[in-house]
Amino acid sequence: MATTLMFIMIGLLLLGFPMMIPLTTAALVGFYMMFDGFGQNTTFIQQMMGGIRPASLIAVPMFILAADIMTRGQSANRLIDMVMSFIGHVKGGLAISTATSCTLFGAVSGSTQATVVAVGSPLRPKMLKAGYSDSFTLALIINASDIAFLIPPSIGMIIYGVISETSIAELFIAGVGPGLMILVFFSLYALIYAYRHNVPTEPKASWNERGKAVAGALWPLMFPVIIVGGIYGGIFSPTEAAAVCVLYAVFLEFIVFRELKLPDMYRIAKSTGLITAVVFILVAVGNGFSWIISFAQIPQAILEAVGVNEMGAVGVLVSICVAFFIACMFVDPIVVILVLTPIFAPAIAATGLDPVLVGILITLQVAIGSATPPFGCDIFTAIAIFKRPYWEVIRGTPPFIFILIFSAALLIMFPQIALFLRDLAFR
Repeated sequence: MATTLMFIMIGLLLLGFPMMIPLTTAALVGFYMMFDGFGQNTTFIQQMMGGIRPASLIAVPMFILAADIMTRGQSANRLIDMVMSFIGHVKGGLAISTATSCTLFGAVSGSTQATVVAVGSPLRPKMLKAGYSDSFTLALIINASDIAFLIPPSIGMIIYGVISETSIAELFIAGVGPGLMILVFFSLYALIYAYRHNVPTEPKASWNERGKAVAGALWPLMFPVIIVGGIYGGIFSPTEAAAVCVLYAVFLEFIVFRELKLPDMYRIAKSTGLITAVVFILVAVGNGFSWIISFAQIPQAILEAVGVNEMGAVGVLVSICVAFFIACMFVDPIVVILVLTPIFAPAIAATGLDPVLVGILITLQVAIGSATPPFGCDIFTAIAIFKRPYWEVIRGTPPFIFILIFSAALLIMFPQIALFLRDLAFR
């Protein structure tokens, strides 16, 4: 059965069908094989509905809506201006500013693709003009944008938290340390690149200009303060934080900055609705598919065949990293989380691994896979936004992928990189 489902999914993917079609087809075929027909099809429908029933998932469309509002408004540009005013003049400062801006906007939006658009669009022309190669620039943008998977709010963490019944608040705070660590590594690589290629520096901003830039960015900087401070101050839950985030984004872009007008809200809501529909279809079908493979005991068979249960805690973590990394090179990250998390659940429980640490590693692997050839989703976002050929977009990615894999290894060896803030806040 497992072989049949795998061939169905791979075959339909190769034929060019969107991910929801292979996943749905494989789930229906699996259901038919198990129950000898569709006489009990209400069971499958109930499982699909159960996948989108958790109240925590309400946060997903809210964060998508907030990110869309900010992408079309001034928040991203004001954050970029503030970062540039302080570090734009140092060697490699423009590249470091790009990585930092991606991290900050990720902390505001929680969306990698929104970050590619919001930060990459204004900064890529500046980096090219400063002397950075286009392959390095594109690779930096798509990989630094993936820090948004780790810095709260993270849509990937919300999906994992719902599937694994792990505290989303704990996942959010645990992602801060690894996200900042990766930013430091990317900045060091940008510094080395700038010295090796003798990239000129930008003019140094005066303290008056810096003061104006900080003043302009104060409003957008309140997003992470509201989200993180509100959640860990006990004011509201992660789901309620998403609603507050939308309200604040509307207040900021429509009333304070006056960048958007009321008619813009229709286009924003339409875009958010389309993205949300795709996400929730994937979550519903993914939950049904996960139930089928669990009912058929496919996860246990796979883990026993590979010998994961005998590997110990470190072996399980390495296996998880490899499986998620490879899967996200070909398949949408949300689908990978939905399908693979239940497969590894028995091994995670048997070895007593901290589900928060596992969630951070899974989120990191999803981030790596999203920017890794051949089918990383952020690669195609960059192709669509910047109108550049596929090979040029992926040519500069290997050093960044190495940095991300090295970061995953550090997390396995030193879990407190992720768990220190979690333990500080919740233990």
